[in-house]
Order: sequence, then C-alpha cells, then structure tokens
Amino acid sequence: MPQLPKLKESSFLIYGLGLSGLSVIKFFKRNKINNFQVWDDNQKKLFKKYQTKNLKKTLNQVDFIILSPGISIVKNKILRKFKKKIITDIDLFYLFNSKFKSIVVTGTNGKSTTCKLLNHLLRKNKKMSFLCGNIGKPILDLKKFKNTFVIIEASSFQLSHSQFIRPDFAFFLNISNDHLDWHGNMKNYINSKLKIFRLQTKKNYALGNQKLKKIFKKNKFLSKFIISEKLKYEKIKYKIRNSYLTSTINNENMAFVYSFSKLIKIKENSFIQAMNSFRGLSHRFEIFLKRKDVIFINDSKATSFAASQSALASLKNIYWILGGLPKKNDKFRLNNLKKNITKAYLIGKNIGFFKNQIKEKIIFSVTKNLKNSIVKILKDIKVGKNGKKFILLSPAAASFDQFTNFEKRGEEFKRLCKIYGRKLI
Repeated sequence: MPQLPKLKESSFLIYGLGLSGLSVIKFFKRNKINNFQVWDDNQKKLFKKYQTKNLKKTLNQVDFIILSPGISIVKNKILRKFKKKIITDIDLFYLFNSKFKSIVVTGTNGKSTTCKLLNHLLRKNKKMSFLCGNIGKPILDLKKFKNTFVIIEASSFQLSHSQFIRPDFAFFLNISNDHLDWHGNMKNYINSKLKIFRLQTKKNYALGNQKLKKIFKKNKFLSKFIISEKLKYEKIKYKIRNSYLTSTINNENMAFVYSFSKLIKIKENSFIQAMNSFRGLSHRFEIFLKRKDVIFINDSKATSFAASQSALASLKNIYWILGGLPKKNDKFRLNNLKKNITKAYLIGKNIGFFKNQIKEKIIFSVTKNLKNSIVKILKDIKVGKNGKKFILLSPAAASFDQFTNFEKRGEEFKRLCKIYGRKLI
C-alpha cells in the first residue's frame, strides 16, 4: 500500500469532473499536491490550466488515475488497459487520513436509509459523525473529522475502482441483480462490493446476513463477522413508536443498525429513543398523503423489482404504478405477492417488458405516464369498501426514459397526487 510520503510525490490524472472530481482538485490544492492533470469527456468542463493535451500519453505516464464513480471501464477500452492504476476519492481519503472511525455501507437496496439511521443514532447518543460518499457531501470535502465516525455510502461503481478502502465497520446489506450493464456480469458486481472486507484486519467488524457469511469464510477475510440480529431486533420492535421504521420494509435496515448499536455499547433505551425521532428519506416508501381510506406512497427510489418487493410484501389492496427503464436480467417474482395487488398501471417507454413480466398474474392497465395512472386509479378505486387502499409508485425500473432521475419522478408523482387526490376529500 502506498504510504503518505510516496503518495505526495506521485503523479495523478483526475478522470471525470463531476462532484467527486472537483472535490479531488480542491483536496489536492488544500494539501499542496501539484503534480496532477485532468480529463473529462465533456471538453467544456475542463480546467485549462490542468487539462492534459494528450490523454493516451498521460494515462501511460501517471502513477494513479482517480476515476469518477460513474465511468465504467467495461465500456471504456482505453481505461481497461490501466485498471491497476485506477483509484477513487475514497481511496485518497483513507491514504491521507487515519484519525477517524469509518463505517462503509454497501448493498443493492437500503444503503441511504441505513446510513441516515446510523448517523441519527450516533448523533442522538452524542457521538460526532458525518455522512459522505454516495450520500451527503463528497468525502474529500470533509475537513474536520478527527475522533469522529465517517459514514460512507459506497455504491458498486465506487467500490469497483477502489483499492485502499479499509472500514472499521463494513456493512453488506443485501445483493440482487442491478447495474449489470455497467459491471458486465453478476460476478463482477458482487466482487466490487466484497472490496469493503479485503483490507480489514482482526480489529475490524464485518456485518452481513447468513448467506454472506459463507462467501466471507470462503474468501478468508480477517475481520470479525457479525450476523445482523434480525430475531433480536424483532423482540424489541414493538417498543418503537415510529410507523415508518416499524413497517416490514425497514426490518433489514433496522436489524443492521441494532446490531451496530450493540457493538458500540449503546443501551437499548437509547437506541429506541433515537429511532423514535428518526424521519424517513424522501422517495423511499414515503407516505406523503392520506385521503379518507386511501394512502399515497412515493417509492420512486425502487429502480429494480428487488427494490419494489418489500413494499409489495408489506401492504394489501395495492394500486401499483410501475415502469420505466428495466434493469438488465431483472425478473419479477410475483407469485407470493399478487394477492396484495389489486391492479397495476404501466408507464414509460418499455411497456412490452413489463407486460411480459406481470401478464396472467395480475390485472393491469397501460397508462403510459404518471398523470394518466393517477386519473385511472381514482376512477377504479372504491372508497369506503375493503378497508385501507394504497396508491403506490414503486416503478421497479430506472426513470431516465421520462425523468432526469428518480427524485424528479417522485416529486412529480407527489405533485399530481395532491392535485387529483382532492376529489377524495
């Protein structure tokens, strides 16, 4: 592993000038590291003072390539040749700093909520902590972090290129098909996430489920493996008075956070008090409107079937809006869920894919967009009969065919529901 003196004498190419790339430039300037150049495929973004005039030559000459997390080397033949040189902004943070405790959270679903829960738990128990990585600010923007917990949400994109990540606490929440077009195959996807354990020592902790324990042992990782205490959490769940957290959709996240609280010796009462004051994140099973016996839920962050599965399993009488850009090799396993779904409403430009996934299993209508879906649901729904009903946007697909991102999709859904939902008053 490169040590600090060597790293300061090394040369760098910052490839990609998004938020993380720009934070690397600021970090280098702050630490008086001058031997670096930059490159971005969008020429308008380039810093003329630092831009390389010959990309291929620079790639050959530099010691390290700091790659933006959104860039896949599977699709970039030039970068593939220099895989051993590639590192990330998270690597730089670890290489330049040591006086902090790090928590790295990865998995296909639930990362953001788990990170927020951990941060809330620590702060409510008077322990300093910061959120960064895929959530919060870029990690290299942190300036004061001595004797604090640094919570890093690490996507498979970031981990795929990381070489020096070494968490004190590594959380691997779950795994399902996602981002396979970026990684190339499922094996690469899983291996990228396993990097959170590779440099851990016997003093560190790895948190995962029973399935992961087998993979962990096979790879002979050194850290202490802790199975998330789902059964123990279930025994104290009734003491928590936060309906968002006690819904079954958050059981997995909560079991991990509860296990962590035990590791750092937070008392049970303190854990419960912290959880009672937690507020959920937008676009993740967000209950934002109630009209008579109809409840509106924004779960726009669900961009694969696995991400939608928990919401579908935790409710009855669901009017389900789904559709968008499906994930590669995604399959909808609805057999145990179809009894919960009253009807589905298909949106987006890939209607054929979703028809094939749900046909002969549940009743559906092709509504093409959110507005049509909401109008159609409000015609179909029977207020005052059969108990509570749930209008659920949980698309099981990416948003880019109709929206810039899942946040824009979720905000538009909420806006339309508040307009058209007035008829239920």
